[in-house]
Amino acid sequence: MFARHLIWKIKPNSIAEFSRITDNQIIPLLFKHKGFREQMYFVSPESLEAVSASMWDSKEDAEAYNRTAYPEVLRLLSPVSDGPPTVKTFEIASSTAQKAATAKGA
Repeated sequence: MFARHLIWKIKPNSIAEFSRITDNQIIPLLFKHKGFREQMYFVSPESLEAVSASMWDSKEDAEAYNRTAYPEVLRLLSPVSDGPPTVKTFEIASSTAQKAATAKGA
């Protein structure tokens, strides 16, 4: 599995709107893409930051999403974000989601 990790700077008084956009527009968009597994996001009203992580079946699936849909995500969140996020990618070494999927298939 593969992960994309993003750190967003959020404009003041925009945490609730960030969450609304993520829940109502971005997560449904993610589910349309091949290889998407899970999205989590965390917000810190104190530091005006949000961290999101999406999990993918493969690096290729995540890269395809990055090329095709990620520009729309940037557009959707531009009213509430203070610039583009910092993006990092990772190979997932271990996760409970992976272990649960393996156990269900056994």
